[in-house]
Amino acid sequence: MPGKIIAVTSSSHFSQLLSQSTYTIVDFYADWCGPCKAIAPVFQSLAEKETKPGKMQFVKVDVDSQQEVARKYGISAMPTFLVIKSNSVVDTIRGANPSALTAAVRKAASDTSGPAASAAFQSKGRTLGSATEPSRPVGNSPFASAQRMLMGNGGLSDLVIRFFALYFISLFAFDSYKAAEESPFNIKARR
Repeated sequence: MPGKIIAVTSSSHFSQLLSQSTYTIVDFYADWCGPCKAIAPVFQSLAEKETKPGKMQFVKVDVDSQQEVARKYGISAMPTFLVIKSNSVVDTIRGANPSALTAAVRKAASDTSGPAASAAFQSKGRTLGSATEPSRPVGNSPFASAQRMLMGNGGLSDLVIRFFALYFISLFAFDSYKAAEESPFNIKARR
């Protein structure tokens, strides 16, 4: 193989190659495959531009001579390109698609050069429970006072009893407002 493309000679050789680099761009090809021959110059060009020792490497697997490797990755069409990061397939390109292959390789290459500094990742970050100001206790929610007012000490049954008691007291009294205020069922009355 010319340039920086490594030809896989066995299954163990392929496993060894995968452990040598963060990204491995794999071309599964066959010598008799026309589309494989057509895209070979694109793969070669990408290999010459993007190979980074220990970070990104380019390898070719002949599916006729390395059937075990092809079977392991479920290769059913040629050419098929796999982008493998740390022994996991992260991208698959089936067929001779130069733009898709170039995009996948460039994406992997940008990942090997490290993430660009962005505003999203310049702060220290937060961890649950790491707030600088103390959080308010659970019982002091904005709705806690409304809940206490509605439920009183006896819950829903107490609320229903108070409502009907105040209703009947104010209904049958001469001065309904004053009777409701002085009623023992008034939740605002002092006890």
